[in-house]
Amino acid sequence: MKLNQSQIQDLYAFTRKHFVEHYDLQTELVDDLANDIETMWKTDTNLTFEEARDKAFKKFGIFGFMEAIEERQKAMNKRYMCYFWNELKLWFRVPQIITTLGLFCVYYLSFSSSYTEFLSVGYYIIIAIWSIFKSVQLNRQFRRRKEKSDKKWMLEEMIYKQAGGTTLVFMSQVYNVFLISDRFSGKFTAILFFSIIFTLLTLINYISFQLIPNKAEALLNETYPEFSL
Repeated sequence: MKLNQSQIQDLYAFTRKHFVEHYDLQTELVDDLANDIETMWKTDTNLTFEEARDKAFKKFGIFGFMEAIEERQKAMNKRYMCYFWNELKLWFRVPQIITTLGLFCVYYLSFSSSYTEFLSVGYYIIIAIWSIFKSVQLNRQFRRRKEKSDKKWMLEEMIYKQAGGTTLVFMSQVYNVFLISDRFSGKFTAILFFSIIFTLLTLINYISFQLIPNKAEALLNETYPEFSL
């Protein structure tokens, strides 16, 4: 005996009731529950849908779907980081490496001047302000996307919202940047270190806030074949 469409929708509602927000994980769990229910019906046709559903749910243990949610979050975070590292590596290959080296030279020359502490804090604040602006912009884009569809996709949420968390880290370190830059001003190793760090910070933020969100549709369609349906 097969589940009908009404029962399938009931399973979706059941997963939402148990704190599964993202449609991709809901679908995976619904398929899992449906297979278990249909298997039970092969051996016990007297089981009601609700009884079979609750029995299938028990296999997830006392924490319900929480373990499945955590596993999916880990998997999607790993996928997101894979996209990120692939993008970052491109900036150390021809032709993007020319831009990377140019950026490094700008920072190196700036930090080699007598205004190291002011320039380092200034650059840092510029990056932080741009990050805040892009974070707000991406959140607005994410909300507009949600207005068009009631489905939440875990990777989509990571692309549009995860990068925003780095902004708080940036703002909290402004004072430390000033102290470090003042203490090591004029030292070759410190200048080299700061130049590398600021080059990486610039690339990381550009990739997180600009490049990956711009490729969101392609990445989501690659991850979820049913995304554009």
